[in-house]
Parts: sequence; structure tokens; C-alpha cells
Amino acid sequence: MFPVSAIESPGSLRRSFEDFAPAFHTHNIRYIRIQWVDLLNQVRCRTVPLSYFRKLLESERPGVTMTKAALGLVVLQVAPGFSAVGEDIYVIDFSSFRPCSYAPGHGVFFGFFQEQMPVPRPGGLSIEVPYCPRALVSRLVRYPAEQLGIKFLIGFEIEFTLVKSANPLVPVNDHQWSTTLAISSGTVEAQVLEEIADAIQADGIELQMYHSEGAPGQYEVVTGPMSPLEAADALVHTRETIYNIASKHNLRATFAPRLALDSCGTGAHMHISVSGERPGISASKYLTPVESAFLAGLMHHLPSVIALTLPLTASYARMADGIWSGGTWVCWGIENRETPVRLTKPSSPSSRNFEIRPIDGTSNPYLAVAGVLACGIIGVRDNLPLVLKNYDAPRTVAQLTSTEREAFGITNRLPLNISEARRYLGAANAIKDILGVEFVEHFLQVNQMLGRVIDRRDGEAETEAVARLVENY
Repeated sequence: MFPVSAIESPGSLRRSFEDFAPAFHTHNIRYIRIQWVDLLNQVRCRTVPLSYFRKLLESERPGVTMTKAALGLVVLQVAPGFSAVGEDIYVIDFSSFRPCSYAPGHGVFFGFFQEQMPVPRPGGLSIEVPYCPRALVSRLVRYPAEQLGIKFLIGFEIEFTLVKSANPLVPVNDHQWSTTLAISSGTVEAQVLEEIADAIQADGIELQMYHSEGAPGQYEVVTGPMSPLEAADALVHTRETIYNIASKHNLRATFAPRLALDSCGTGAHMHISVSGERPGISASKYLTPVESAFLAGLMHHLPSVIALTLPLTASYARMADGIWSGGTWVCWGIENRETPVRLTKPSSPSSRNFEIRPIDGTSNPYLAVAGVLACGIIGVRDNLPLVLKNYDAPRTVAQLTSTEREAFGITNRLPLNISEARRYLGAANAIKDILGVEFVEHFLQVNQMLGRVIDRRDGEAETEAVARLVENY
């Protein structure tokens, strides 16, 4: 695992209340949400009045203490590897503040889980909790910047479905992709979308566009590029905005991967650009050497992190061949939506990026970002050659013969279910070396317990399982 320092993360250094007073005054902040996302991708928070937040800032490590089981609670069960004994400190990252336009008078900070006292780790004494999702991303960003000279920008396409009820499942409408009928004036969905758009922008997140998608009641919000940790924070905030504004209008927003097999799935496509100077030769005229090595890392290691990006049994109903979700074969293509990695805007170095398609809204944003970064970092660090060719044939990869696939260097498939994805992750020594063995072990324990709770049960009607998925995601 990359070295973990006992020094506090820069964003969590102490600040005075006066540093935030102007922003609090501008947004009429009365309450602060100290927020985190656990290994289940449940957003949790402690809400404190501004008067008590002022007192927190006077402490040596401003934050709140909570049980060591906080990241491993599955409903009311504690996952193996977590304990009700002891407490961590969730230390506030003061660089993460945003107003919550979806909840007037509230503001939000994220933070880092830390030990109360330094404990022995492979890299020496540390206060970092090795399975803290935000700390994991923060660490992964520092290493390539300092050791490899590369940086990343990340943006997201955030798909969701608006429903009137979960059981029976009643979408808010039955309109089509990018149709104006889906935002007809006077409809509740048009009002919800506009309020979401206003709130996202008011809270300092770049909104590039929104539009209807192909499934009943389905929409997409596209946000602009940010550094990886900022992008994950912004994705959490955008999802909270969508949830809350839909709720305000007596609707439910869901990021469930696929609500009906006869319609489109719901994804969370990540767009990532890689910049930096590295020696070497690119395998494509459209890629720099560092981009080529990053893509090679994705092609080699992406199957090992799919459990982080597609964490539920339901996730694999969306990941199929021939439905524009990226397919099931490890490959890449220029502007090809039937490949798991799409190179977009190839002739424009300033905006060229990789779209990672096998990600959905049930995944923890920090873990999805960490998984993708880990794959690419290995590629750059080890200067991996890009063996797979740009897949530009008109048919899907699944329609090719094995000989035809091999001509493009395509030989491997992604995991086809969550059990297979867990096995890939558990056996991926190179990925565990970067993410940390302790993190991987804790995630797998939580994910297995989550599956037992959220998956369809013996004798249960499918409508009940879908309703549970919609109510939780």
C-alpha cells in the first residue's frame, strides 16, 4: 500500500469560525451537516447548530467522534471486521464546505475518519483509518502527483429515475431520450429538473446540461471536471440535491441500475482526463504516452475493481452487451458506447478524456474513483504497453467470433455477477497493494452482507425486491 502519513490531511487543518462567517452569512447557514458515505454507499450525517459548530472549531482536531462500526453498519448489523468497541474521530475537511440549496439554512462539510491515537501501519505510525473512502482517494491523488508527475480531472454523467411510488413502481412519465415532452412546462418533473439545476449551480458545481434519458421517468445531469476528491464530493452533493428536491415534490428519485429489462439502465459514467509528461511511445496517434499507459492499466486491471463500481447483484442486469452500457468484454473504442472505456473527443487534447461506463449509482463515488485511479496509476507507474487496439467495428464485441476479437487483442471479459467481481478483487494483488489489503478485506465483508440484505429473497416477488432497491438507492 502507498505510504500513509500520520500528519493530518491539508484540508483538515484547524480553521477559525471567522474564516467561514462570510459564507455562513451569505447563505444564511444555521445548521452544519457533517457528512460521510459508508462502504454501502449510504450517505450519513451528523447535524449540528452553528453555535455548537463554533465550539467544535476550538478543539485540537475539529470533528465528531463515532463508533468504529460507522463504515460497516448494514442496516442494524455490524459487518465482520468492524466492532462496537472503540471510537474514531471524523475530522472535518474544511476545504469541502458547500451550502445545501436543497435544504435552506444548511451547509455541509465532509471529512476523514482518523484514529484517536497513532497506530502501527505498514508504512509506520498513522492516524488514518485505512478503509476511509475519502482518505483513500486523497492518498491515491497525492502519489501520482508527487511520484509520477500526473494529474487527473473527473466529471460525471448522473442518471436517475423519478417515480411516483416504489411499489407499485410508477415512473413520473413515459417519455423518450432528449425529448422536450419530458420537460413540458407545468409538469412536476420539469419543475423538479429546473430546481435541481438551479441548486447545483448555486452550490458551486458546474452544471453542463440536463436532459431526459431513454427509460420511463429517466433523466441525466452532467457536471463539469474537478480534481478527483472534489469530483466525488460533488457527485455525492448532486445526488443529495436530486433526492431532496424530488422528495420536496412528493416524488422519489432512484439511482437503481435497471428497473425493467425491457428498457434502459441507469449509470454513473465517469469522465477522466490524464495530464503529465512521461517518456515512452503511445500506441495510438490520439493518445499521449501517459494516456496510453493509463489506458493500458485500465485494460489490464479493470475487471479487478468492478466490485467497487458495480457493487450489487442488480448492477449486472444493466451491464449487458448490445444495450449501450459498455458491454461485458474488456476493450476500448474511440466514441464507441459499446465498449467499457470510450475515448471521447480524441482530436482535442484540451478536452480529450476516457469515459468509464461500467459504473452505476449504487457505487460509493469515492470507491469508484479510487478503483479507476488505481488501475490507471499501475499502468503509468509500470509503463504498461497498450496491447488492445481501438475497437471501431460496427458490430458489438459480443457478436464477433473469438478469432475476430483476438485481432483487436480482446480476450478477457468483465465479471458477469457480483460474486465473480468479489473474487476478482480479492485475488488482485496489484490492486490490493495500492488500495490496501485492509481496505479490500473490509469492503468485501460489508459488500457480502449488503447482498444478503438487499438482494431478492427466496419466494419473494420481484416487485418487492425492486421496491427495496428503489427505497435504498
